[in-house]
Amino acid sequence: MTKSLVIYFSMTNNTKKVAEMIAQELGADTYRIQAKQPYTSEDLNWHNNNSRANREQEDNNSRPEFAGQLPDLTKYDRILIGHPTWWGIPPRIINTVIEKLDLGEKEVATFSTSGGSTYDQAQKVMNELIGSDVKPGRVLSSKKDVENWLRDIDFK
Repeated sequence: MTKSLVIYFSMTNNTKKVAEMIAQELGADTYRIQAKQPYTSEDLNWHNNNSRANREQEDNNSRPEFAGQLPDLTKYDRILIGHPTWWGIPPRIINTVIEKLDLGEKEVATFSTSGGSTYDQAQKVMNELIGSDVKPGRVLSSKKDVENWLRDIDFK
C-alpha cells in the first residue's frame, strides 16, 4: 500500500483546508510548515512594498527559516507539497523546506491555493527545486478539484 504525506504551508487556512481534503482522499498524514518567525498581517500586506513577504518574494535567495523539525520521509512513497500562491509563486519558505528534504525515490506532487493566479509560474519554481519528475501541480479550492487532480496525476 502506498503511504502518502501532505506537507503544507498555510497562513489563512485556505491551503490547510485543501491539504486536509487531500489527506482524507488518500488516507495520508499531514505536516504543517510553520515559520520560525511568524508572519504578522503587516508582514503579509502586499500593498506595502517594504513588507516582509514582498521583500522575501522579490529576493530569489531568500530562505525564511521554519520552526521545528521536518518529518522523516523514509516511511512515505508519495509526498504532496502545498502552498498559497504569493506573487505567482510559492512563498520562499517552501524553497527552504524543499531544499532540506530528501525527495529522491519519492513520487512528488505540488499544489496551491490562490485568489486568482494559475499554477504556471509555481510549476516552473517546483520543477527547478524538485526536478522535472514532479507531477503537474494545480490550484485547488474544492473537494471536486482535489478529486480531479489526484485522478489526473494517477494518485487516486
